[in-house]
Amino acid sequence: MATKVLIIAGGLTHERDVSVRSGRRVANILTQFGYEVMRSDVNASLSEAIRSFAPDVVWPLVHGSIGEDGSLQSFLESVGIPFVGSSSVQAMLASNKPTAKALLGSAGMATPGWVTLPQAIFRQLGASNVLSALEDSVSFPVVIKPTDGGSALGISTAHDANQLRRSMVDAFAYGQRLMVEQRIDGRDVAVSVIDLSDGPIALPPVEISTDGGRYDYDARYTTDETEYFVPARLSEETLADLQAAAVEAHTTLGLRDLSRMDFVVDREGTCWFIDANVAPGMTDTSLLPQAANALNDSSFAHLCADIVDFVAAGRVVSSDPQDADRAVADSQEDAQ
Repeated sequence: MATKVLIIAGGLTHERDVSVRSGRRVANILTQFGYEVMRSDVNASLSEAIRSFAPDVVWPLVHGSIGEDGSLQSFLESVGIPFVGSSSVQAMLASNKPTAKALLGSAGMATPGWVTLPQAIFRQLGASNVLSALEDSVSFPVVIKPTDGGSALGISTAHDANQLRRSMVDAFAYGQRLMVEQRIDGRDVAVSVIDLSDGPIALPPVEISTDGGRYDYDARYTTDETEYFVPARLSEETLADLQAAAVEAHTTLGLRDLSRMDFVVDREGTCWFIDANVAPGMTDTSLLPQAANALNDSSFAHLCADIVDFVAAGRVVSSDPQDADRAVADSQEDAQ
C-alpha cells in the first residue's frame, strides 16, 4: 500500500503564493514516485482532510507566521500525526530571528549586532524619543527586518536616518516587532541542511547575486535579475566553514529533517549567521532544491522521497507539555 502524504500549503500569510507553489511542486514529485498525495490549505477544512485522508505523513509547507513559528507544528503534534520538519518548540525558537541569533551567538557563532524593537515601545516612550536614541546608537548602514517571517518581506537597508524611519514603517506592515541589524558587506550565501538517518549533512552552499545587491521578494520570485552560483564562488576552506557552521546552527537550534541557514561572508572569510529557516521554499528558484540538484539533476526529487520515507518510518509524535519544557531547556543548554 502506498504511503499517504498530506501536503499543507497556502495560508493567509504574505508568503501564500510561494507556499502554494512549494506545495504543488513537492506534491507532483511525490505523486510521480508513487505516493498517494493530497493537498490542503490552512483553513477550517484541514481537520476534516486529516480525518478523512488519514495520512501516514504530513508535510507542512506553509511559509511565515503560523507555518514556521511552531503554531501549525503544535496543532499536528496535538492530533498525533507524524510530520516533516522541526518540533513546535524548536520551530518557535529558530524562526524568531533575535532568539536564533542570541542562541547561536551564545554558542560562539559570529552574527551581526542588532536591536529588537516592538511597535508598542514607540507608543509608550514616544516615537521621536525612540528614533533619536536609535539613530545615535547605530552605525549606518543597517538592515531593518521583521523579527518573524521569510521571503525577505519587509526587509530593507537604511544608509541614513531618513531611510531608517521609512524602512521601519515598511517593516511594521509585516509584524509587531522589528530588528535593526548591523549590515555586513559581503556575499549572501545559503546553506541547506538535510538531517535524516545519517545525521545532519550540509548541501553545497548557494551564493545569491543580484544587480542591486537586494535579495528581496521580487529578486527571489518575480524577476530574472538574480544569479545563483552552486557552489558559491568561495575558497574550498570557506565553503567547508560555511557547511560546518550550518550544521552547527541546525544542531544548536535542535532542528530536524531539513533547514536552511543564511549567511553573509565578508572579505576576510568570516561567516556571519543571519537567519534560520525551518520551512525552506521548494519552488523552482528556491535555494534548497538548487543545492540538492547541484549534486545530481534528480537529487531534489529523490530527496523529497527520502524525507517522507524517513519520517514515515520513525517519527514519534508527542504532545506532552513536559517534552516541550525539556526541549527549551536543551536548547538553552546547547547555547551556553
